Amino acid sequence: MNNFLKLASFSALMLILSSCAGSKTITDTETETNKGAESNAEAEAVTATETWHLAPANASPYLGTGVEKAYNKILADKSPQKKVVVAIIDSGTDIHHEDLQGKIWVNDDEIPGNNVDDDNNGYVDDIYGWNFIGGPDSTHVNKDTYEVTRLYAKLSERFEGVPVDSVAPENQEDYEYYLQIKEDFNKRVDKNNMEMMQISQFRQAIASAKQTLGVSSIDSLSMKELQMTENDSPQEQQAKQIIGAIKSQGASEKDIQDVEDYYEHVSGLAEYGLNPEFDPRHIVGDDYDDLSDRYYGNNDVVGPTADHGTHVAGIVGAIRNNDLGAQGIAGNVELMILRTVPDGDERDKDVANAIRYAAENGADIMNMSFGKGYSPQKEYVDAAMQYADSVGVLMVSGSGNGSENTDSTDTYPTRYYENGGKANNYLSVGASSWHSDSTLAANFSNYGKENVDLFAPGVDVYSTFPNNSYEPNSGTSMASPVVAGVAALIMSYYPELTATQVKEIILETVTEVDQVVYKPGNGEAVPFSQLSSSGGIINAYDAIQRAEELTN
Repeated sequence: MNNFLKLASFSALMLILSSCAGSKTITDTETETNKGAESNAEAEAVTATETWHLAPANASPYLGTGVEKAYNKILADKSPQKKVVVAIIDSGTDIHHEDLQGKIWVNDDEIPGNNVDDDNNGYVDDIYGWNFIGGPDSTHVNKDTYEVTRLYAKLSERFEGVPVDSVAPENQEDYEYYLQIKEDFNKRVDKNNMEMMQISQFRQAIASAKQTLGVSSIDSLSMKELQMTENDSPQEQQAKQIIGAIKSQGASEKDIQDVEDYYEHVSGLAEYGLNPEFDPRHIVGDDYDDLSDRYYGNNDVVGPTADHGTHVAGIVGAIRNNDLGAQGIAGNVELMILRTVPDGDERDKDVANAIRYAAENGADIMNMSFGKGYSPQKEYVDAAMQYADSVGVLMVSGSGNGSENTDSTDTYPTRYYENGGKANNYLSVGASSWHSDSTLAANFSNYGKENVDLFAPGVDVYSTFPNNSYEPNSGTSMASPVVAGVAALIMSYYPELTATQVKEIILETVTEVDQVVYKPGNGEAVPFSQLSSSGGIINAYDAIQRAEELTN
């Protein structure tokens, strides 16, 4: 999972510094966001609004979801018939947020604080859900390694330094897999080291420019003040050039702070995510190799870092029309909080147990805004998904943020089972931007004519953040709960529809986009319809209209 997709202008800033101060440019496709959209921002006479993702689905200037139109035109004289439970399988959620009050699922069969498993589901005092990456002493896993790091560490114990000609025939396949993992791991380490060096140059240049001009914030300087004069020293000229170029792109001091945050991120990867020696699993206290060991963790669903999960939860179900910051999609919804994803890659065992918990405890929908490139215990995730599928839970997942074609690149979770077959009630979601031109497909979004089902708004989506705050954020992590929210909206008004029917309604009523767009990652011009199996963007209004027709 990547929490830094909000750095929408980061690549542009690096390009500016490259031209002004000799720095290099970062090109990590897993972290840069929507370069084309940002570069064309000034060309469009429109900017994203806090509710753009709820705007009409097929009208200028945004290709939104049509949620508000559905409420106003179809649902105005109707009452919801069911409280829909949506499981938020994520990093933790601020359940005390002002805009989520009354929206958090409560396990009525459990007596709070009595340290007894009253409902006999295996989890003690699971009032709001469960924390699968917490310890029995109320501690938490915050940072964790990437899956490729864990695989590299495990395989290195067997094969590091072993000559190829001494590997036994029965171990040859494992050895070749080790070489593949080692190559991937080393590439990521090299890339991260390069990024740290590049960002250090950027930070140093900005700090020097500020010091030269005697300011603490670039916001305090007007473009007029940044015009060079004959009295400027060479250092002052360069400082003005750097800051002027950055401000001309619409960047602010907040963007500079985002770069600082990103530097902390890449530094943390060296210390945690890409460090084979780092293993925080002892905090949880389970037997990690025993996949039948399900009942571990604690009941603190907030955790130490709840930014991502809080944002996702608000997109689905923030209180509507209460004059606070965010506007959720589904009004009659309860959010079951399952803390599963650390700062690093989620572990298959935790994902599987979160899916099982959601399915066993009444979730109608589960949102999975996470992903990774390896899944060594996939058979356990598969078994959990098969169970959820069998009891009619709709599983919604972000397609991933690597600008990859998922038809040819492995990404997890996936609907396909290792032993054959696939989940029926499953939707993979790509991210669309608020730009209605060739940058409609978010540059970071994964895509796939076979494996991505549809697109949904995922750029600058405004939602809840911890401590009663609100922010826009970008990623397929945001597009996925948009779809989960629309599914919950349908289920709440038309409870007679099955999860399979709701999925089919959503796919049959997408807004079909008949235009050429930039393919995420490489900028190739392709029809938008080629980026997903449905060829379109979710359309809540048409979906509700179809549900109305089917049920009447």
